[in-house]
Amino acid sequence: MEEGSAYGTPAFRVRGKLLARLLEDGETLVLRTDFEARDILMQVNPDVFHITDHYRSYPYVLVNLPVVGPAELQELLEQAWRSCAPKKLQDGYRSDDWNREIP
Repeated sequence: MEEGSAYGTPAFRVRGKLLARLLEDGETLVLRTDFEARDILMQVNPDVFHITDHYRSYPYVLVNLPVVGPAELQELLEQAWRSCAPKKLQDGYRSDDWNREIP
């Protein structure tokens, strides 16, 4: 995963594909997902997940960070990573890698 910026805000990419970025408001995360999962997330929890017209044709969902639970966000980030990461990279992945302490 590469850390960088997109549209002037912090962002993460995998092999050049946008995984997630913070919107300018500092409270909304743009997160890669597929269209079916996005529709389910928005239907089940509209307080946390939504889109704007801008994102309607793109495989992203907007996440309300002050409301989303940490465990749910971690799971969503892992799913987003899996959607971008090449198979070879995924083969070396262990789920406990997401839970390790960052120095």
